Amino acid sequence: MTFRIGHGYDVHRLCEGRRLILCGVGIPFDMGLLGHSDADAAVHALMDAVLGALAMGDIGKLFPDSDPQYKDCDSMKLLDKVIELMRKRGFSLGNLDITIVAEHPKLSPYIGQMRENLAGAFGCDISRISVKATTEEGLGLAGKGIAAHASVIIEG
Repeated sequence: MTFRIGHGYDVHRLCEGRRLILCGVGIPFDMGLLGHSDADAAVHALMDAVLGALAMGDIGKLFPDSDPQYKDCDSMKLLDKVIELMRKRGFSLGNLDITIVAEHPKLSPYIGQMRENLAGAFGCDISRISVKATTEEGLGLAGKGIAAHASVIIEG
């Protein structure tokens, strides 16, 4: 059995007039994330982590923001394509761990659904999926955006 580890990071600025979506969950909030796709920073970090473990670069290489087909695209659908690439190379998910960094809104009520969405996408038991949320105590992003770090172990 071969194990590989990947790490991903993504950040998007908060803006008005957009829905806030994290791990495929629509979160009621007066602002959303600015980006070419739906700007799901958590899923973007996760895709980069999987691609990193596969030594395949990042999502900008696969899904460039210069390509109009990805405008307002559902990031969970892009994740499906990354999972397909992982499987074609003979790997499956060992586990994943995502930390979402956001001053607002409070994300704890949505963590369960986020984990369920990701377990469904990978076709694995939810016990392999960890999603956490934290703030930066007014430092760092300080409410101007939302960031996510993701780590994965894949096995094959």
